[in-house]
Amino acid sequence: QVQLVESGGGLVQAGGSLRLSCEATGGTFSGYTMGWFRQAPGKEREFVAAISPGGSRTGDADSTKGRFTISRDNAKNTVYLQMNSLKLDDTGVYYCGAATKWSASRWREQGLYGYWGQGTQVTVSS
Repeated sequence: QVQLVESGGGLVQAGGSLRLSCEATGGTFSGYTMGWFRQAPGKEREFVAAISPGGSRTGDADSTKGRFTISRDNAKNTVYLQMNSLKLDDTGVYYCGAATKWSASRWREQGLYGYWGQGTQVTVSS
């Protein structure tokens, strides 16, 4: 059983930066596709970024392209989300997910991810 624990959220002013972390325990982390999703108040959860098991491929949402960077350290069983130039619209709960298989056509879909963390709150203020 895989357990995921996110950390690094908080309150930040618009234009600032945060780095989220998601540590996995159980399973074989280096074999998982990892993704970040977020959910703003009153909205559905949406894809933010994903990274392949070995880290050679990444994908991100149009809304965060050029501002957010996903990375992973398989030796530490951790995936990161570096968030720069934060905007008010980036406010929400950020979740990491783990998928036991790689799918370049589905990595933006929540259904691919079988394991989820509890989320970490990111609040961007003006």
